[in-house]
Amino acid sequence: MVEKLGYDVVRRYDEFELRRYAPHVVAEVVVRAPFEEAGNLAFRTLVGYIGGQNRSKTKVAMTAPVLQQPSERIAMTAPVEQRETSQGEYAVAFVLPSSLTLESAPVPTDPDVHLSQRPGVLAAARRYRGGWGRGAFEQHRGELDQAVRAAGLTPVGPVRWARFDPPIMPAFLRRNEIVQDVVEGAGAAQPPG
Repeated sequence: MVEKLGYDVVRRYDEFELRRYAPHVVAEVVVRAPFEEAGNLAFRTLVGYIGGQNRSKTKVAMTAPVLQQPSERIAMTAPVEQRETSQGEYAVAFVLPSSLTLESAPVPTDPDVHLSQRPGVLAAARRYRGGWGRGAFEQHRGELDQAVRAAGLTPVGPVRWARFDPPIMPAFLRRNEIVQDVVEGAGAAQPPG
């Protein structure tokens, strides 16, 4: 059984779940590639790290999901039109098992692999099934953004794409999520019913 990133459901809405994610450690690689290819390009390097290509030659269990988002440099400084080009700079990350801390995680030997501690966050998550194309991602990202704003929540930071299944899983069965950090406003709408 593959460990999944931990969270508590705060509220359920028709279009998304509001979740409180636990702090976690990630191993991350930044790649420059088209959206659909970024995950595959980073995957080999990240699998190498968890497969023992680290200073202690320790194998690390695979977890889910694999996360992808615009790199911090692009997300924070580039105008929207530059972030939306077919070739971008993406940070692709493996969430490390919850038993590992930043101090106890094996130190990468590949200079492209970076470890970082992610804080606990409040986030809206929209689950969907299907392929890993940019079109589906953009459709669900737009629907999540509308639903979040309608609920009185404010999106903060870059949106993340979470993939839970291996490439061998038929596309129509793949579990994917769009995850957006949010802050609650004073007038946040309550879920229906």
